Amino acid sequence: MKKLIILFTAIFAFIGFTAMQTKNAEIKFEKETHDFGTIKRSVPAVYEFKFTNTGTDPLILSGVKSTCGCSVADFPKAAIAPGASGVIKVTFDALTVSPFTKSFTVSSNAKTPVKSLYIKGIVE
Repeated sequence: MKKLIILFTAIFAFIGFTAMQTKNAEIKFEKETHDFGTIKRSVPAVYEFKFTNTGTDPLILSGVKSTCGCSVADFPKAAIAPGASGVIKVTFDALTVSPFTKSFTVSSNAKTPVKSLYIKGIVE
């Protein structure tokens, strides 16, 4: 019985210490919104959001999702070392003439695990 109590105490202590570990990766973008200005219809507009891992642990991007099918994002699949930089390349292909604002949701293992990026402009 004494061994069982020691075993359960060790398991709970391990779980507690694991849960208390902090995330030490952090993503810092040069800018989070890009204005394309006026762009032409059916001509893809491309922008690269530059970022740096300002934390002390490797940064892992788990996904970048767009708000519509007219825009896509390409992002690094490999871990970004502390102090290293990378880019998230977004492409917007407008089929209708109108002003637009689109967002991209960036998911990662950073202290702030979800960030939003925005593109905007006018399609002529």
